[in-house]
Amino acid sequence: MNREVLISCSRICKNFGATRALIDVDFELRRGEVCGLIGENGSGKSTLTSIFAGVQPATSGEMFRAGQPYAPHNMVEAQKAGVAMIVQEAGTLREVDVASNIFVGNYGMFSKHGILNIRRMHAEAAKILKEIGAEDIRPDTPVASLNFEDRKIVEIARAMYLNPEILVIDESTTALAQKGRQLIYKLIDKLRAENKGVIFISHDLEELESVCNKITCLRDGVMVGHLEGEDIRVANMRPLMVGRELQGSYYRADYDGTCSEKVVLDVRHITSENGYVRNFSVQLHRGEILGFGGLSECGMHEVGRMIFGLDRTITGEVEYIPAKKKIAGVQDAISLKIGYVSKDRDNESLILNASIQDNTLMAAYRKLSRFGVITPAAEKSLSDRQIKAMRTKCVSGRQYVNQLSGGNKQKVAFSKWLAADSEIYILDCPTRGIDIGVKAAMYDLIYRFKQEGKSIIMISEELPELIGMSDRMIIMKDGSIAAQVMRSESVTDTQLIEYMV
Repeated sequence: MNREVLISCSRICKNFGATRALIDVDFELRRGEVCGLIGENGSGKSTLTSIFAGVQPATSGEMFRAGQPYAPHNMVEAQKAGVAMIVQEAGTLREVDVASNIFVGNYGMFSKHGILNIRRMHAEAAKILKEIGAEDIRPDTPVASLNFEDRKIVEIARAMYLNPEILVIDESTTALAQKGRQLIYKLIDKLRAENKGVIFISHDLEELESVCNKITCLRDGVMVGHLEGEDIRVANMRPLMVGRELQGSYYRADYDGTCSEKVVLDVRHITSENGYVRNFSVQLHRGEILGFGGLSECGMHEVGRMIFGLDRTITGEVEYIPAKKKIAGVQDAISLKIGYVSKDRDNESLILNASIQDNTLMAAYRKLSRFGVITPAAEKSLSDRQIKAMRTKCVSGRQYVNQLSGGNKQKVAFSKWLAADSEIYILDCPTRGIDIGVKAAMYDLIYRFKQEGKSIIMISEELPELIGMSDRMIIMKDGSIAAQVMRSESVTDTQLIEYMV
């Protein structure tokens, strides 16, 4: 096998003001390698690969592509050099259609005498969508009308249409349900068979163990180690990431799924506009962790959005029982101390171009107000308390959220509702894109909410998470409840999958 080095870097550094995100990093990817890039949130994984992909420049150091100096000024230049990237968060333009997103920056391919041939662009888009197994997505569909998973699949199509030699996958599988994940895995197998290279960032260590033939670890911006061959095991990856051995399970240890008989939310006969949820009813109890699971488009994500008032219901109602009030919109939910963490974190849970403090306090201004006055000292104090409580890695509360790693963004999304003293939490894929250490802390936090008598709706595409944390599991299929499973030591993944399919 040709072991040519496809891409490498030497002594790469990247600074963001006083923050040193990468420190003298050396890295290389050879033909036929699927290299898992691991590390805790904020370790520098996305920063390094974004430099490879032309998203941003390095502060210092050198890069080489096939032995030649390499310094792309943007993602289009990187793509033309054979380096494509599927980004961690939303990387599509919502205002235009699918085909325009796939060929963004390359419209000249379809232009003659300044006139864009839309028909030919749509035909080429349909071809690449079919090649990657996503022919159900139409090229003329406005991206804004697609669900989160299908928008990620459009990004995959954009990354693959120039037939790259190097594909960077940054946490994308955590945004995808089974359909999208299988699509990614097939692409990885195809690239490996073609003797190309893949850099795969994921916090799912079991996934990396099954997919990768090389593991490289970053810690606090420094390259700390590699694993190859039979050494690629979860037991070896964990201590490499955190610098210590992790003991025990992430999930709660008890199998007592009992909670108060007091109902706090009554969801009655709701139906969604898109038809994914039909005549759905459920009750949430005080001190309950109510888990929702199912396959793609089963309706579980829509249920969370409708309960919070983000999406309109065309039938039915949601009532907050203690106050006997109906939830008709987001402001109703917030006033009743209901918080919501969206799966689409960057677009719906956070304002990226605002500070950590501004995001944290967004739902807490009523709590901060004293006789109609909110002091800067009070704002800073509450924000700093949440940063400390969540152990958010940042320079200060004034740092912009778009400068944070995915896991630290998620901490800020949680902090917003903690600062508002929420009593009910609707958490849609709450540990997506979060490293093993932070994931354990999040599970501890969710369990603490339960012990304090708060109520949690946890929507999850991860069956171990669902089984490990829920008091009661609602398994959805085709917009309805397929099964209700109580917490038990005997519940298995296989049992839940049988209800889903």
